[in-house]
Amino acid sequence: MSNDSSNPIRERAVGAVIGNAFIRWESVLTIVLTIVLFLAFPAPFPWWQPWFWLIGGAIAEAALVISALTDPEAASQAIAREFDAKYDLREIKSTVSRQRLQSALEYRRNMLELAKHHQGAMRSSLMQTVNDINDWIGHMYDLAIHVDAFDNNDLVERDRRAVPQQIEKTRIRINQEKDPAVRSDLEDQLKQLEQQQSNLEATVNSVKRAEIQLESTLSSLGTIYAQMSLLGTKEVDSSRAQRLRLEIQDEVSGLQDTIEAMNEVQQQRLSLR
Repeated sequence: MSNDSSNPIRERAVGAVIGNAFIRWESVLTIVLTIVLFLAFPAPFPWWQPWFWLIGGAIAEAALVISALTDPEAASQAIAREFDAKYDLREIKSTVSRQRLQSALEYRRNMLELAKHHQGAMRSSLMQTVNDINDWIGHMYDLAIHVDAFDNNDLVERDRRAVPQQIEKTRIRINQEKDPAVRSDLEDQLKQLEQQQSNLEATVNSVKRAEIQLESTLSSLGTIYAQMSLLGTKEVDSSRAQRLRLEIQDEVSGLQDTIEAMNEVQQQRLSLR
């Protein structure tokens, strides 16, 4: 599974890290000191040029920004903030879906804390695992949005009640109709209604699948968290961490399949209408 959904978050996080680098006290001090030296001591030596101060200040500022970008702690904190800001749970109307997403985000925050307790290659591997979890939660959020779209769709609920009645009435008219042309039109109408009913049932089933998928995914997320908490500092645990990532990728793939199935059913229903 690609990390496309987390790339915008990572890009915004990099921007946030750069922005924070410019407002750090070290950065502010560098800028102020550069300006003071430029204005108060433009030529402290005969060979000195005033713009030397500006070049020196720019080099020092660039070094501060680079140090911030290469600080894994600052980067992870920025990504965490951007991630939490992206998924506004207030947009999720379903109480059950919102609670599951809240639990998923809590697992993710705890995973970040677990990763901080490790060093070196193990820490890098666990942080990559958390990045995979970002895709996981992003797909859970998409599923919750799909469930909301169905729950709040009065038209679907109306059709679910009305279409079976229309099918029954059309069948009665077919049995009573004597004119072949009218009867043929009614038979075509019956086929369309039956197809509409089939699509409505598929929509309902896809939403049920989504709800089950959200529940099972949260359980899997809890299992992954438990496995992460058992990882030690031994080098052999790197293979266990790799297996965790493969399990996560399989879960993300399953979530994507469910979302695509729901989209396909929705497109079929809209094209029929």
